Amino acid sequence: MPSDTMKALRKARPERGAQLETVSIPKIGASDVLVRVRAASICGTDLHIYDWDAWSQAHIQPPLTFGHEFCGFVEKVGDEVAGLRPGDFVSAEMHVNCGHCLACRLGQGHVCPNVRIIGIHADGCFAEFVRIPARNVWKIDPSIPAHYAAIMDPLGNAVHTVLAGPIAGYSAVVTGCGPIGLMSIAVARAAGASTILATEINSHRRGLATKMGADAAFDPTEGDVVARVKEATGGEGADVLLEMSGHPAAIRQGLGMLRPGGRASLLGIPKEPLTLDLFNDVIVKGTVVQGIFGRRMFETWVEMNALLKSGRLNLEPLFRERLPIERFEDAFSLLEKGQASKVLLFPNGAAD
Repeated sequence: MPSDTMKALRKARPERGAQLETVSIPKIGASDVLVRVRAASICGTDLHIYDWDAWSQAHIQPPLTFGHEFCGFVEKVGDEVAGLRPGDFVSAEMHVNCGHCLACRLGQGHVCPNVRIIGIHADGCFAEFVRIPARNVWKIDPSIPAHYAAIMDPLGNAVHTVLAGPIAGYSAVVTGCGPIGLMSIAVARAAGASTILATEINSHRRGLATKMGADAAFDPTEGDVVARVKEATGGEGADVLLEMSGHPAAIRQGLGMLRPGGRASLLGIPKEPLTLDLFNDVIVKGTVVQGIFGRRMFETWVEMNALLKSGRLNLEPLFRERLPIERFEDAFSLLEKGQASKVLLFPNGAAD
């Protein structure tokens, strides 16, 4: 392969699947960084892109190198970049905010209405190299292993959701145990939550929930799951709801599981509008409802770094499959069948 080209996993055409292609290594600008990708993780968004569903058709413009969860080593820096140098171990905040809107000026860049996402609106990290604005690059402590560093993007979602209010000494219920839901269990445990409960229809994921630190995991389709959660919390209901599924039934159940005055942090994205019993589940109970999007820039990254360095955050049950990027079809198949949680792809050689 010529020295100015690289392998990249591309959504080349508006159809299901992806193609591994040889493309030019990205050229960087004065304020950019070129990163040699060590490991990239497949996200639920990447599954949508791979399947070419309605969401992808509305948001993705092929050809595109997708992928937005990764870690790697700085290869080259632009002339105006300070604080980074070749060889630095890094990840990146892949939401690129505009910096000039009202939200950005108020320090709320994570909800910037002009945000562009690397891997969705620009070429991403399923490649040997990725170009990142220097202001979005995050240096990783060398003590943090690569497989953890590769999932700091979704881990940030979990950390943001869990730490959006008091959690130490509080009971929490997690509705939906996909990867971010599972991470939120580990984060809540590391942050000192008392009782942690989970609901999930997939039996494999329910098993993972207990391995991640949940005291119990319930199938929400069997019996009265709201009553079971209240029973497990002394009849009061959970202090905190961490809603990760986006499923209408799970959202309604979750609000019903909360004690009066509880906190509901909603990260899961519903596919369509839904109806809620606002009077009984929110207004009368004085429920605090929070919408959670992405990660706070860069407060959440500081919190993640501290949690990972503490050694109290156990994410190991998430990891099993680590594949060269050439086996991307196997990776997506495992995730589509619900047989894996996080699959790591290695564009630059074999896994550790």
